[in-house]
Amino acid sequence: MRWLILGLALAALPATVVAQLPAARDTGRTRNDTLTRPPLRLVPVTVTAAPTLPQQPATSVHVTQAAIQQTPAFDSYDLIRQTAGVEVHDQGQGPGFASDASVRGYSSDHSTDIATWVDGVPLNESVNGHAEGYDDWNILFPEAIQSVDVIKGPTSAVYGNFALSGIVNIRTIEQMQGTELWLDPASYGRAEGGLLGGFGNDTTHGVLGLRAVHEDGWRAHSSYDILQGHTRVVHQFSPTTTIDGGVELYATQWHSPGFLDDSQFTARDYNVVTNSTDHGWKLRGQERLSLRVILGPSLAWRTTAYATQGSWKLLLTIPAEPGTFEGGGGQTEEDDRRLGAGLTSALTWALPRGEITLGTAYDWAHSSYQNWNTTNAVRTDANALIAPAVQGEASLFAQASEDITRHLRATLGLRFDHQTTSDTPDSSLGPGMGTIAQPVVKASKSIFAPKFGLLYRLPLGLDLYGNISRGFRQTDGVIEDPTLPYITMWAYETGLKLTSGVVSGSVALFRDDVSNDQTLNPVTLEDENGGASRRQGVEVEVAVRVTPALRLSGDWTFQDARYTTDTYTEVDSVDGGSSVADLNGLRVFNTARYVGLATAEIAPPAARWTLRLTMNAMGPYSPFDEPGVVLPSWTLFSVTGVLRLGAAASLQVGVRNVFDLAYRELEAGGLITPGEPRAVYGALRYHL
Repeated sequence: MRWLILGLALAALPATVVAQLPAARDTGRTRNDTLTRPPLRLVPVTVTAAPTLPQQPATSVHVTQAAIQQTPAFDSYDLIRQTAGVEVHDQGQGPGFASDASVRGYSSDHSTDIATWVDGVPLNESVNGHAEGYDDWNILFPEAIQSVDVIKGPTSAVYGNFALSGIVNIRTIEQMQGTELWLDPASYGRAEGGLLGGFGNDTTHGVLGLRAVHEDGWRAHSSYDILQGHTRVVHQFSPTTTIDGGVELYATQWHSPGFLDDSQFTARDYNVVTNSTDHGWKLRGQERLSLRVILGPSLAWRTTAYATQGSWKLLLTIPAEPGTFEGGGGQTEEDDRRLGAGLTSALTWALPRGEITLGTAYDWAHSSYQNWNTTNAVRTDANALIAPAVQGEASLFAQASEDITRHLRATLGLRFDHQTTSDTPDSSLGPGMGTIAQPVVKASKSIFAPKFGLLYRLPLGLDLYGNISRGFRQTDGVIEDPTLPYITMWAYETGLKLTSGVVSGSVALFRDDVSNDQTLNPVTLEDENGGASRRQGVEVEVAVRVTPALRLSGDWTFQDARYTTDTYTEVDSVDGGSSVADLNGLRVFNTARYVGLATAEIAPPAARWTLRLTMNAMGPYSPFDEPGVVLPSWTLFSVTGVLRLGAAASLQVGVRNVFDLAYRELEAGGLITPGEPRAVYGALRYHL
């Protein structure tokens, strides 16, 4: 039935949307020694998912469409890891079981420390009992991505909740000619097929896509299926008014092999299956409508409204390991049903020496969550029943940029958020015996988040910059206790950017001081709040056009993430006793000392082939619930070659993990998700 509903929704895609204009192009002239203002600069405002400007006083990584299409990746998390250098810990329990992405040493469970937006729509799921801010990147349609910007730190006032360590801003293709068909076979019984086509005329154009993936899985009992639909349509009413709409649909079902212990991982006994009834499924949809109106030569108004829907079920067995709800050796069933809606609207004024943006946003989420103990997929008793939980978050933001002198630019931002959360918990009497209704719990909180940055243009294409900003995100558990406060942090950064001829790059020093930090086990879901931590380090990015045929690039983050004031309660899995571990001075759980990406792109101008070599490295890793333990570093190598077969077709072959390295994607309390062994990926593409 779920597949029938999705199929009908996909068939109705063309009739469900109208769409959006891209960000205005920067047509102003620039010189190496000045900061010349463009006539109208709308791109700093991401109400309609504009790209990141290099002259902003912050660190960011830009990923092109070509890099995305030439990367052999097994899912969207691995794709961003291989192209943007983001630290990723893949859960390996199925594509709906969101993985951990980490920026600057934040141990986010299910990427909850990162705000992710697609064409102006936030992906993070509020009031989610599995993880607050659950950030499922599997909704991304890889072939439809135009670019990805990873913005480090909470430096933009446009983004609020969950933008603690950074922002992943994804833009999809607005316009294309013809239709592209592809068939991508790969190792482990993987097969992907799809189409992406463009249409339009002088006033209306758009892109439609359909994608399906099946994989048998490289571990026993790890098969999965994904079906996705994508639509984007743009209509220009007049030279000053444009509307842009989009729809993303995503459905998956999977089987889970479970986690391994250290002896099984060391022996490469990957085909251990914890429980053959472990499985899950997920449905998600989101719709967007964006309007842009040019009100005058120096004034523009942009608004994006969106709606989201989601439904998922997960059954997962965890070997004996202490935890609040999970980890007793039994199986856990989690069910989530949700609806969401939101609006972001902003006015931008272009001034003689800068611009000012004033905006407002509102995000509403409604969820029903259940957490059950089960045995072989049969419910025994309830851990948590929340029906419903409702959260509304209203925001005001302002952001300004001013050229104080010919060389000095200042940016100033301020964001105010007010959140109200209510939940209706039930107490279960047991399967088939009903529940006892509990009183509604409701609470509100507010927060200010200021931002300030300076950029000084030096000779020879160098920019010196610095910024101070405050970030925040809601802690896990707010679905049961709305009074829980935000996690907050003050971020400090200074660095140099270089853009000169064939060389570009940056180096940045950063430090983040975090209050009310949270230690959370991504396997057992046990968490504790109230501590403090510090992240600091250095980031280096460089790209060099060595010859017309060879481009080298790299992005590396070296970080020291440590608890400064924190404790953690350890529970003995045998006798149930507990002890308190002092984490002061220890490395933050679930983070690596460094993460790096290096690529070599070979594309002779007259040749019919291209070659891309990629190296991903992750430094010594601190697993969760193992204070003082540091696991070895690892490095993966991948290679992709593309051969053009005439004007309309191409053949691509890629190998991921060329040297078949055995590595830990994730470890928590001695439980391991192993990384994928060597895999071969192919792609045959034809453009009509």
